Amino acid sequence: MIRFFVVCTIVVLFLILSTPLLFIEWIIGKFNMDVKNRSSLAIVNWAFRWVIRLSGVKVIALGEENIPKDTAVLYVGNHRSYFDIVLTYVRVPRPTGYIAKKEMEKVPLLSIWMKHLHCLFLDRDNIKEGLKTILDAVEKAKSGISICIFPEGTRNKTSDTFLPFHEGSFKIAEKAGVPIIPMTIVNSSAVFEDHFPKIKKTTVVISYGKPIYPDRLSKEEKKSMGSMVRTIMEEEYARIKTADYPLSH
Repeated sequence: MIRFFVVCTIVVLFLILSTPLLFIEWIIGKFNMDVKNRSSLAIVNWAFRWVIRLSGVKVIALGEENIPKDTAVLYVGNHRSYFDIVLTYVRVPRPTGYIAKKEMEKVPLLSIWMKHLHCLFLDRDNIKEGLKTILDAVEKAKSGISICIFPEGTRNKTSDTFLPFHEGSFKIAEKAGVPIIPMTIVNSSAVFEDHFPKIKKTTVVISYGKPIYPDRLSKEEKKSMGSMVRTIMEEEYARIKTADYPLSH
């Protein structure tokens, strides 16, 4: 339980003490959005690295060379833990916005930082608003901001399985003309969710697959991009689980 309280304390202190930085970042953005994007990324990554360090999590990252550095991308990840965002965000090479559930927009201070970082809030119960969020993500990707989605739509609570991927999420890559990066996350629920409310030391594997370019797919393949990417990730997940990785301490 000590790690849980330490991590919670660090997060709360960061959100409170970083309030002046939010105003400074807002001012910077008025003059140079690129500088603001990079500085906001650095500030939050600093905080996230402390969360990871204090949680005792070791990350094994595979295939990071597959992430193009000269263009925005659409990261597609499986989702088992709140730590998925923390563990993956510190590894992005350029400003990246995550698509989060609408309820996150109500969290004081955190939601402001999320907006600074180009995160978008998806209302899963409102088709019209959900479409607007997807279109906003397309515009961000076109402007050079990478987007990360968890197309299962919610955290999967069943071990070693994948929920169906929502096909509409993949329209972001197709409409923006950016590559898809499959991002397979293994063992992240062992940090927290598997033994709530304790946070335990563990090893998490994050594997980045080769980029998939929607404009190189056939018409039929475009219709089922979600299923195709899910199959790729399921195969990589199974490979990692059967490999000799130390997935727990």
